[in-house]
Amino acid sequence: MSDKQMTADEELSAKEAELMRELEEFKKEKERVRQLLGSIGGSSKNKREHIINMIFLAIVVTFFTLELTTHFLPSAISLEIGVLLVSIKIIMLIHNANKANHFSFWILNSIEFRVNEINKRTIKLEKEMKIMKGDDEGI
Repeated sequence: MSDKQMTADEELSAKEAELMRELEEFKKEKERVRQLLGSIGGSSKNKREHIINMIFLAIVVTFFTLELTTHFLPSAISLEIGVLLVSIKIIMLIHNANKANHFSFWILNSIEFRVNEINKRTIKLEKEMKIMKGDDEGI
């Protein structure tokens, strides 16, 4: 009886140790994701994008104002410069959207991997429980 109790206690402490190891692994992964999120969409990036947006706005307003007041460039060239600036801004927006979509895909893929892993473990535990029930019925 005491051997079975010792084995059960050892098994319980082994399971507790495994759970603690998994918890630590989860905390490390959570911190890694938090750092990754900060590097992708951190405040420094927002400041940089804000400055770039202000520069684009200033250039467009400057060209618009100069064209209306001084006509220093032919109208066609001013229009082409404006279209170029807007095109560059659209390309920047598409690039940022692609980065966000890639990150979302990475997160969803990671979640799917974890769910599949948990599913496999659940199936394994169900099989072990069926085996244990079969042993109990045989006794």
